[in-house]
Amino acid sequence: MVNGFLSPKNGYYQMVIPYKDVDGKWKKKWISTGLKIKPGNKRKAQAMLDEARMNFKPPLIAESTELQNMLYADYLVDYWLPVEKQNVRASTYAGYEGNANTIIAPYFREKGIRLVDLTTRDIQEFYNLQQTRVAPATVKHYHAEIHRSLYHAVRIGLIPANPATMTDRPRDVQKTVKFYTPDEVEELIEKSKNDPLGLMIKITAFYGFRRSEVVGLKWSAIDFDKGTITISHTVINVKKDGKRQLVCEDKTKNMSSYRTLPLIDTFKQELEQLRIETDLNKQICGDAYCRDYEEYIFVNPIGELFNPNYVTDHFQVILKQNGLRKITFHQLRHSCASMLVRAGVPMKQVQEWLGHSDFSTTANRYSHLEYDAKEDTARTMEEVLGLDKMNYSDSANKA
Repeated sequence: MVNGFLSPKNGYYQMVIPYKDVDGKWKKKWISTGLKIKPGNKRKAQAMLDEARMNFKPPLIAESTELQNMLYADYLVDYWLPVEKQNVRASTYAGYEGNANTIIAPYFREKGIRLVDLTTRDIQEFYNLQQTRVAPATVKHYHAEIHRSLYHAVRIGLIPANPATMTDRPRDVQKTVKFYTPDEVEELIEKSKNDPLGLMIKITAFYGFRRSEVVGLKWSAIDFDKGTITISHTVINVKKDGKRQLVCEDKTKNMSSYRTLPLIDTFKQELEQLRIETDLNKQICGDAYCRDYEEYIFVNPIGELFNPNYVTDHFQVILKQNGLRKITFHQLRHSCASMLVRAGVPMKQVQEWLGHSDFSTTANRYSHLEYDAKEDTARTMEEVLGLDKMNYSDSANKA
């Protein structure tokens, strides 16, 4: 029987079984027990580990032709997805699983293409077909998943090269970024101030938070003494195993998204008032109050966390009821960026404020606003120098 041990990870017991691969290198097989770390579960987890150790057979993948002869669709769904589940965030895996089961695998299964026979042309034909029905950005997501799955096949010796590497990926079509003007943002804040989402909308417009970031705000993210607000936790709604569920993680979209920003006095006061109201709701509701989300700032009167999808849908209700121009909740983030750029804030600072990982993302998306701001500056200089009052004939007469 092989060795193995239990290891805590993300609040659950994980089984870890070390083994040597065909090259003689030590590797570890991580297997989830599905048991939370709490009294009574360790004994159950140990029993599961003992059984796993007894039945474990090192995956001698490089010496086997079984995977190589699988249909690519089966390799993707039955082999690669379970492996990848251990390596990526739950939200990322949910996206991979959805794309694989609904789009990628059905296409290649119908074609009957084995993993070892998959060519660049096969993959390119798939991309070309998808571009007739979905946006280029979606096809790029398909490509990322296919490329990653085949990279794994190359790495473990199933195929000699990655056929997805030489494909022509679709280029992103630069979309016009919709946003509110400062006056429209001010009107939105005023008209939504008595709505349950009022403060969330106000904070989102000010800081340019992503939906996952503002929904995921916890009281621990607020330092009332130092006057800071920190983004370090997110909440998203994903479709996993065919069901919609919340994924709450102490992770952000990327390392740059983890950021600490100043907490202005207005928000400090409003958050302190919200905490008082939340404590009052706990007293009024008693045992009926949901205690699962006490760490979170934005909950409803009975303590339930605002679902991200509810935030999206209810935001549209607010706009319609108040006769406001239609934008998405995410476009409050764009509105924040536009106000920063038009106010002359350097693009690098805008990038850091929004938590973009790449400067080019910020620059490409909002550079046209920066030019508009320069035009405003040019008009100001024109007025200061009186050039707006001088015409060509005046100049010619003086000459």
